[in-house]
Amino acid sequence: MKTTRARTKISDRKRLAQHLARERRRGRRVVFTNGCFDLLHVGHVRSLEQAAQLGDILVVGVNRDRRVRAIKGAGRPVVPERQRAEVVAALDCVDHVALFGEETPMALIRALRPDIVCKGAEYRSLPVPEKALIESLGGTFSFLRRIPGVRSTLLLDRARR
Repeated sequence: MKTTRARTKISDRKRLAQHLARERRRGRRVVFTNGCFDLLHVGHVRSLEQAAQLGDILVVGVNRDRRVRAIKGAGRPVVPERQRAEVVAALDCVDHVALFGEETPMALIRALRPDIVCKGAEYRSLPVPEKALIESLGGTFSFLRRIPGVRSTLLLDRARR
């Protein structure tokens, strides 16, 4: 079976960190964001497109299944981690995807050392430890614009009804 382009974008953190270091030496700006991406929807797509516009290379951290269960509860994720990663990787605006199983993406950010870390607007009123971390590494933090009315949980609730 031929490997799809999307699957080639999914990397382990060590290999990805080496690649990104080379890209930064060439003057390219690396943007990082992360999420569960269970039931990928237009809100995810628009947010990822926004993130990609902040730099030259967009890296997306995708939560492993056990973390999604801890965050979203029983019955989640609906889509297994490798499939979620591949769907995210299939988007043109996404350059690389890395799965992570830690509670936060902090270790992944430390390993990849992006220039910019961004989160969705829904995190504005919450503590965001990634902000202090990226700033301590010499990078910047940005909130993405809110995409109203679209959430995976809302889609699942609608499907259940």
